[in-house]
Amino acid sequence: MGTFINDAAHLKKLLLGIAFTFIFALLGYLLSFIPGFDRVGPLACAILIAIGYRQLFGYPAYFRHGIQFSSKYLLRFAIILYGLKLNIDVIFEDGIILLVKAAITIVFAILVTLYLAKLFKGNSQIALLLGIGTGICGAAAIAAVAPIVKAKDEDTAISVGIIALVGTVFSIIYALLLPLLPISDVQYGIWSGLALHELAHVALAAEPAGEEALAMALLAKLARVFLLVPVCFVLILWMKNRKSTDGETDDAKVKFPMFLLGFIAMSLFGSYVLGDIIPVSNGVMDSISVVTTFILTSAMVGLGLNVDLKEVKNKAMRPLLAMLIASVAVSVLMYWIAGI
Repeated sequence: MGTFINDAAHLKKLLLGIAFTFIFALLGYLLSFIPGFDRVGPLACAILIAIGYRQLFGYPAYFRHGIQFSSKYLLRFAIILYGLKLNIDVIFEDGIILLVKAAITIVFAILVTLYLAKLFKGNSQIALLLGIGTGICGAAAIAAVAPIVKAKDEDTAISVGIIALVGTVFSIIYALLLPLLPISDVQYGIWSGLALHELAHVALAAEPAGEEALAMALLAKLARVFLLVPVCFVLILWMKNRKSTDGETDDAKVKFPMFLLGFIAMSLFGSYVLGDIIPVSNGVMDSISVVTTFILTSAMVGLGLNVDLKEVKNKAMRPLLAMLIASVAVSVLMYWIAGI
């Protein structure tokens, strides 16, 4: 009986936390109807509200489990559903090229961030985490490499917070620049996917450009995430050849983000099954699109509620400056490459 009560209490907190993110998502939708805010869309509006709430009222600990569920699992579910919007034939045409461009992003972001942090005499461990997060896939990449490079928990937490904050700001700037840029929507999507930090940030920036641009953005981001595994193995070899302070160099398991396989599976399903084998109306597809966007917006809220602006002070300021400059440089380089 006690176990059942505890499980019921845990389930209640989980559901209330998810509902909490849904409320913020709805507020984001309402705010996006106001002139000015309509230019960035409900995703950006919702995450701005969430960040503002966190700074003014603190983190709602009672809803912690539900918020974390939204920021992790609802995000993955939404990305899987977005696979329905991607024509898989595009992968066969552009996938290899995007993989090469993704590799350029990763190497450039890491090297520039580390160089600038050294120039500014900043914390090298945080700079390495930020460079990897900038180049690959934000918090997920940081979480994957932190045990490999033996990062302190505090440094990992600070790096994740910075990535969430900077990526959010950049994605909103991207969305505001969209109508002013002399590139096509598809090129804009590729640029967003190659340059922005988190999967959520890529979706946030690319969604206003339309479904085709968003699909290409996710494809470009997929290429970067795919390279997380070889990067982790390179770091393992690097750590093995370093003399650590305790004389130990433990191996670390690398977990591939399996939800991206779901994204590919849904892309195949949408490209070759829906419409060809299983008839489906445009109304049904539009409904799925609306639900997907709302789920993704709720995931943004979870991400925004985890941003603590106080964490970027003191020892993180110099690595933050290095990462900001590197992010701008990546954006400029990838804008040029995306337009080629």
